[in-house]
Amino acid sequence: MQLRLERSSASLRVSAAGDPRSDLNLHMKPRDLVRAWVEAFNRADADALAAFYTADATNHQVAEEPVTGRAAIREMFAEGFAKAKMTCIVENLFEDGEWAILEWRDPLGLRGCGFFHVVDGRIAFQRGYWDKLSFLRSQGLPLPNADQALGNSV
Repeated sequence: MQLRLERSSASLRVSAAGDPRSDLNLHMKPRDLVRAWVEAFNRADADALAAFYTADATNHQVAEEPVTGRAAIREMFAEGFAKAKMTCIVENLFEDGEWAILEWRDPLGLRGCGFFHVVDGRIAFQRGYWDKLSFLRSQGLPLPNADQALGNSV
């Protein structure tokens, strides 16, 4: 993805060349950025989601291994949306300096929270907490065998 910087009198915008959906305002507050992130998530738009991250960002959903780099994060979202119908309903959204804290639920009863470290208008680090087993069950996805669930090699 090629990024293009555009400077106007009001703000500095970054967009993926030829993709107006990924326009970001680099002066966006963390709380506002996460609201826009939720909108893109609910559209299952992996490209728009990836545009919210720094090139070397890390997304660590604690039920999974950390994913580093914008391209890898985009792929993580694309794979997730291909497997499951995911919706994020904001329950609480807080901001503290460069951090936004999101408490969410989905229509199937899953709940979780996410912490977003926003630097210069982009997510540099994200950590999410949710119950993977409940997610797999609610989506009708295969459950891991006991060894996989405990992290043992088979």
